[in-house]
Amino acid sequence: MTTDAVEAETTPLEERLISLIKLQGPITIADYMADALTHPHDGYYNTQQPIGVKGDFTTAPEISQVFGELIGLWLVEAWRGMGSPTEFNLIELGPGRGVLMEDILRAARLRPKFMEAAHLCFLETSGRLRVEQQKRLRASDMKPMWADEFADIPPAPSLIVANEFFDCLPIHQFQRVKDGWRERLVGLNANQTKLDFVLDETPPPETYGLPGADPSDPQSKEGDIFELSFAARDMTNEIGAILNEHGGHALIIDYGHRQSGMGDTFQALRNHQYWPPLASPGRADITAHVDFDAIARTAIDLGAAAHGPTTQGQFLERLGLNLRVEMLCKGKGAVQADEIRAGAYRIAAPDKMGEIFKVLCLSAPSLPAPAGFEDI
Repeated sequence: MTTDAVEAETTPLEERLISLIKLQGPITIADYMADALTHPHDGYYNTQQPIGVKGDFTTAPEISQVFGELIGLWLVEAWRGMGSPTEFNLIELGPGRGVLMEDILRAARLRPKFMEAAHLCFLETSGRLRVEQQKRLRASDMKPMWADEFADIPPAPSLIVANEFFDCLPIHQFQRVKDGWRERLVGLNANQTKLDFVLDETPPPETYGLPGADPSDPQSKEGDIFELSFAARDMTNEIGAILNEHGGHALIIDYGHRQSGMGDTFQALRNHQYWPPLASPGRADITAHVDFDAIARTAIDLGAAAHGPTTQGQFLERLGLNLRVEMLCKGKGAVQADEIRAGAYRIAAPDKMGEIFKVLCLSAPSLPAPAGFEDI
C-alpha cells in the first residue's frame, strides 16, 4: 500500500520530522519509530486510543478472557517452581488497557499466598494508558506501581510478562546492495514534501554482525532487507540481569520470526487495516516482527536460560485451553458459549493468531523449565 492509495493527513509530527530532515539529513527507522509511537506531545500512544474495537488493533486478552486466565495460572505455577518467595515483583511490560492483568489476577486469586507475595509493577510510559490501567484495576486489592524503566522498580525475584511489547520496540533496517549492506533511512521524496525511504551512503559497522558481509555470500542477495533491534537487545539485557541476580521468569508473547531478521516486517495499522508506515506519523500503530532467536541468544549470552519459542496455539493448549473453555461454557446459553469458543479459536488456531504468535520464556539458569515448555 502506498500513501497515494489512502487519505493520509499531514500531522504536526510529520511537519516536525520534515523540517528536521531538511536541516540535519535522514534519520534511522528506529528514531522514526520512537518519535511516531512515544513522542510526548504527538506520539501515537500519547494521543490515540490504540487497542480494542474502537482502536487500531485487538490483542489476545481483548479477544478472550481465557488467554489471561491461563497466563495467570501459569504465573502461579512458575512462582511455586521458584520456591514460593514471600515477596516478588509481578511486572507487566506495556500493559495496554490493563485487560490482561485484570484476567491474570482473577485467576491468580485462587492462590491467596501468591497474591499476598506479589508487588504489581507496570512498565508504561504513556500517561493516557496509565489512566486506563488505573481505572480497570481500581476494584482490585492490588496497588500497582508505574515505572518508566526497570531501574525504577525495586530489585526482587520477578515474574515478567510481555504480551505484544517487543514488536513496538524500534528497529534498524539494512538493505543489500551490490557491494554489501546500507542502512535504510527515513528521508524525503524528490519534492521534499513527504517522508520517504532512502539509503545511507556508507556501510554499517562490522560490529552489527549483518549476514553475508562478503557480497558473494549466498546468505543474502541484492535487494534483501535485514532488521536489527538494538532496543530489544537492550531490554533483553535488562531482563537477563534481573533473572540472573534475583531469579524468576520472563514470558514473552508476540508475533514474529522463530529465527533470523531477514525480511521487511516494518508495518503500521490504523482502524484494523494495514497503513503505510511513513504516512501520518502519530496516527497509526507501528510495529515490526520480533526476532525470537536474537532475544534467546542475547539472554543465553548473559547466562540466563531460554525455553522455546513455541507457537501461541501450542502453548495455550499445553496449559489446558480446551478444558478451560468448556468449563466457561457450562451453564451458558448457546449464543454465549459459541462466543467463548470463537474467541478461543481466534487466539489459538493456526490460521488466526495461533501460529504467527510465538511464546518464549527466559529464566534464571537454576530454575526448571516452566509449564508449557517442558519438552521444548
